[in-house]
Amino acid sequence: MVGDAENQVDLAVHINADAAQVWIMLREPSKVAQWHGWQYDELDEEIKQIFFTDVKEDDHHCILTVNGGDKFTLKPVGDGTEVRLERAPRDSGDEWAAYYDDITEGWLTFLQQLRFTLERHPQTRRRTTFFSGTASESDQPIVEKLGLAGLPEPGEEYSVTAATGEELSGKLWFRSEHQLGLTVSHYADHGQGLLIVADTPANEDHPHGGVMVIATTYDVGAKDLRSIRERWDQWRQQNYPESDPVV
Repeated sequence: MVGDAENQVDLAVHINADAAQVWIMLREPSKVAQWHGWQYDELDEEIKQIFFTDVKEDDHHCILTVNGGDKFTLKPVGDGTEVRLERAPRDSGDEWAAYYDDITEGWLTFLQQLRFTLERHPQTRRRTTFFSGTASESDQPIVEKLGLAGLPEPGEEYSVTAATGEELSGKLWFRSEHQLGLTVSHYADHGQGLLIVADTPANEDHPHGGVMVIATTYDVGAKDLRSIRERWDQWRQQNYPESDPVV
């Protein structure tokens, strides 16, 4: 993450796929739905609003400015593509700062989901398990509450028993100041799925911030998917009892 802290933030990932593949993932609604966020009733409308309403794209399929002014730039680099997201300048006023930071964290999540989808499951339908909760003043960061602190560096293998009771193993996908991404072997019938956990920024409604979990699975059986969701929902109820059930 780079940029002027007061005005502009850039996010970038390197994806092991060519620029044409990345562009398709940004310009076909069904493809965007394979990586953007999590599945819920309004996802299609959210995608339409962000990626297909009042957007601008260049003739070379390298630059896309989405609704709101955030700009994607695709640049072939080595064996893949650098995808850089330049956030629109922040509106002045303290009331906008928390909102801006929250959206920036969201884009960081989405870029890692885009990278994972293209590199690991470009053709496979996903199923997501999601919840978010409000943190209290005494809450630990979510990685500590889940027993995921002290894991190795991105790209290295890990194996841990999470606080949910799940035996998680795979590789560390990414780590940022507020987020942790892990590949998870039993989240996919072939290959691995993706788990992202995050502490979300504080704002007027949530003075101590919050948490978010996105567990993305691929082709797991109904029984296994139900077990994954039940474990996360039980942990949610124990730790964030006022949050909504997993979706």
